[in-house]
Amino acid sequence: MEYQTFTYHLGGTELRVESGRLASQADGSALVTLGETTVLVTAVMKDEPEEGQDFLPLFVDFEERFYAAGKIKGSRFIKREGKPSEESVLTGRLVDRTIRPFFPEGLRNQVQIVITVLSADGVNDPDVPALLGASVALLTSDIPWHGPVAGIRVGKVRDRLVLNPSYDQREEGKLDLFVGLSRQGRMIMLDGSANFLPNAEVAEGIGAASSLLKELNSFQDTIGSEVAPEPREVPLVTDTEEDTAIRKRLEGRLDRLIFGTKTETQAAHKALKAEILEEVEVDKDRLEAILDEEAEKRYKERVLEDGARPDGRDVHEVRSLSGEIDILPRTHGASIFTRGQTQSLSIVTLGAPGESQIIDEMEEEYKKRFMHHYNFPPFSVGEVKPMRAPSRREIGHGALAEKALDPLIPSVEEFPYTIRVVSEILESNGSSSMASVCSSSMAMMRAGVPIKEPAAGIAIGIVEDEAGNYQLLTDIQGPEDKYGEMDLKIAGTRSGITALQMDVKGKGLTPHMFQEALMNAKDARHDILDVLDNVISGARSNVSEHAPKISMLTIDQEKIGDVIGPGGKTINKLISETGVKIDIEDDGQVYVTAESPESAQEAIERVKSLTKEIEVGEEFDGEVVNTTDFGAFVEVMPDKVGLLHISELSSEHVDKVEDVVDNGDRVRVKVKKVSEDGKFDLTLQS
Repeated sequence: MEYQTFTYHLGGTELRVESGRLASQADGSALVTLGETTVLVTAVMKDEPEEGQDFLPLFVDFEERFYAAGKIKGSRFIKREGKPSEESVLTGRLVDRTIRPFFPEGLRNQVQIVITVLSADGVNDPDVPALLGASVALLTSDIPWHGPVAGIRVGKVRDRLVLNPSYDQREEGKLDLFVGLSRQGRMIMLDGSANFLPNAEVAEGIGAASSLLKELNSFQDTIGSEVAPEPREVPLVTDTEEDTAIRKRLEGRLDRLIFGTKTETQAAHKALKAEILEEVEVDKDRLEAILDEEAEKRYKERVLEDGARPDGRDVHEVRSLSGEIDILPRTHGASIFTRGQTQSLSIVTLGAPGESQIIDEMEEEYKKRFMHHYNFPPFSVGEVKPMRAPSRREIGHGALAEKALDPLIPSVEEFPYTIRVVSEILESNGSSSMASVCSSSMAMMRAGVPIKEPAAGIAIGIVEDEAGNYQLLTDIQGPEDKYGEMDLKIAGTRSGITALQMDVKGKGLTPHMFQEALMNAKDARHDILDVLDNVISGARSNVSEHAPKISMLTIDQEKIGDVIGPGGKTINKLISETGVKIDIEDDGQVYVTAESPESAQEAIERVKSLTKEIEVGEEFDGEVVNTTDFGAFVEVMPDKVGLLHISELSSEHVDKVEDVVDNGDRVRVKVKKVSEDGKFDLTLQS
């Protein structure tokens, strides 16, 4: 393939796309550079379809390389990249969710997108060129795909919208949202966070991003018109005469598979499948696929005709809600939130500042003092599966809830604890990530975390026909997510939105649809917050009796070394003898974390002693801790020892120190002299 370069100016930053230069044995490739961040994206499709698959086997792998940031990382013994970081998983999911809807219906060939970060400038996030590169790689390949798509981040910094904000601007701003747009100008993907922003400001940001994304899609059309080969002839799953006959048999028999409780519909599905297998000879996997396809059609018909929902609710009605606290005796805080057949148990653990998580990624290393982790065990949906490491889905759902909750967290000055929240999904029938936001809010208040205000989350779905008729659905559950065309999760407080995420299976949303969805989500969110308020109206005034207690004091920055001691000897001794944890910041802020008030007080007094300036003329009641030929060493304060010279023991001649004082004696002494290095001499007081 001929090597070609295309350029576009994204604000004040050059975006360069090179096609045909690298990875020529891949079906398609693109080298995309934004600023000085460069990613190589390749697309490869297997020649033969996967047997027995009823979905597209698409794999998106986002590969970070430490060399991209000019760093050598890892342990002393392993210096190469290992398992994907959480950020890698999230970026891979972001690209997957954006490109997946545009593959042909019935494609069952494995497709793999590999995104390799070759250069990272610390300013431009690789996710924007990653998505663009995936789109271009597919466009310039012979893989059948109905793109292009494009994505961009939008931020709001000092009340000004910023497209493609830098890392610093994202940290400072009130909005950090990735927006994906199709060639048709519809929103197809959203992922990001906000700092209590009202609906109108979020919609405004998406509108600004959409204008630019239309240009980016036109830019890709130009590339495709010059580079794209003819699509490969690929066999798609299509109906046989037998398939058509089975579909005919299903007419009038599908409502029981859709409408009813989860238990009822699952039983009906199993029964109908058995009935069809008795009536005709058909492959079980193919029958399963046809059942799902026909149930989806019937579901959409009923929703658009009369607003019918599986559990009989109104289209804007939220399922039954309940919450509980004070359910686990030894945890620092816990709560259960139940919405219909979805139930989340969240548990809070409070720790010392030094127990914050160190995130060591390709571009940066930083500490995180608030963490939310999400577990989705197989029993929550009545299944049997191996229990393994967190899945990509669990990582993604946990990160979304963490984004929603993070704006609520008090500052370290107000509440210095490290906070870990774990949400265990005990039962699931849709929207479990949003349930975890609700249970986590209550659990943190129960734990005494002074969050700014509670947050809640809701999922909005949509059904749309070819003519453009559509119906939005509030609080979608399992079958509505499965058969519907959108899952829009919106979390926030009464003050505004804190996180949102959207992926689609259909055409996406128009601006009008999105604004309507925002209003429906706001109404539902407030209803849920009313329930949370009835369970617990605010944070408890004190942390749990089982949680550690943190005391704070400030010392002179120049005295930090005195507390730490040579090689950490002094502070390690203090920690060992008192049983506390001590964290010292560069500004002199000292945090003492202890299980008991007594040990905390002892540690604080010793820190004060270590940093106290001893002055000439001060008197102390001290203890003799050592004697020598030339005098005695007296500890006047914890870890403060001065020399009581033999000549200062008496006005008369003393032959032997032990004739006057001995180890363990309590003596009254006065400071006679203080040297520049802090050492001091004492004289005995009568």
